[in-house]
Amino acid sequence: MGWLIQSQVTAQDSTRVTTNFKDTVAVKIDTSYWQRSFSGGLNFNQASFSNWSGGGVNSVAIGGVIAARALYEKGKTSWDNTADLQLGYVTQLGNTRKAADQIIVISVLGHQIAPKWDLFISGTFNTFFTAGYRYDKLPADQTSLKVSNFFAPAQLTFAAGLAYKPTDWFALRLSPLAPRFTFLADQSVRVRQDATTGNYVADPTQKVYGVDPGKSSRTEWLAFQLQAVLNKNLSENVSLNTRYQLFTEYSQFNNINHRLDLILTAKVSRYLNTTLGFIALYNKDFSASLQIQQTVAIGLSYNLSSFRKKKDKADPTSGRF
Repeated sequence: MGWLIQSQVTAQDSTRVTTNFKDTVAVKIDTSYWQRSFSGGLNFNQASFSNWSGGGVNSVAIGGVIAARALYEKGKTSWDNTADLQLGYVTQLGNTRKAADQIIVISVLGHQIAPKWDLFISGTFNTFFTAGYRYDKLPADQTSLKVSNFFAPAQLTFAAGLAYKPTDWFALRLSPLAPRFTFLADQSVRVRQDATTGNYVADPTQKVYGVDPGKSSRTEWLAFQLQAVLNKNLSENVSLNTRYQLFTEYSQFNNINHRLDLILTAKVSRYLNTTLGFIALYNKDFSASLQIQQTVAIGLSYNLSSFRKKKDKADPTSGRF
């Protein structure tokens, strides 16, 4: 199986890649109000050809994924913290290109006000590890063009509102107050598409990721955010994790951002799993077109968790978010 199938790398909002599998490593039970989990994966694929009549290209691909979580629960109060990290590269014909890159950190503080209902405040941060490049639609004398980098862009979104959680595996969060800050630390990622040739070229006067020329940040104070999250075990060894996010400024309802994340994970053995990932993003500040990213990976995985199993319906659910 190929390690990665990708149609287009996109900029991202927040998205989570944790799974709900049973613990694979026995750990000492934590009697505090904290529960923690860690999941790490390493994917590798290699293909080599020598005098092969059918043709082919030598290639090597490697990628790593880390998902960590720390949850505090006491009475009606919960504080859920997650970090999802991903980085991967593929080498073909002597050229190495980035295939996956993601830093997402989410923190949510909630307080239950009624059965199935919580008030919450949250913070979400996302950016890339390293520079990203475009390789198509370039001038003849250019092979690559930088379009992203660490903190270029980076987004920090705060949200406050009401959460509805009718089951352990589904939640809907409504945030009438959701200010967002977008940062652009590397001005060299400003590019534009030439109207005549269709090629992409560097242009320091171009507005990118919603940040105006000459500025390094953008603030969207009055904004609304809706999130729907579904994390469910389809079977003992298969889990589905999805998130839909809608974000818009109140003054720009003609520019509503949509993002859908889907991760399907199948556990093959204790240390081996297969993952299918899909992201659909529509954000006019990033691109006028719908952006799609698809990945298929098989590799080694390691999971460590101190989350307590729910004994009966009266027990508090581990992680209302």
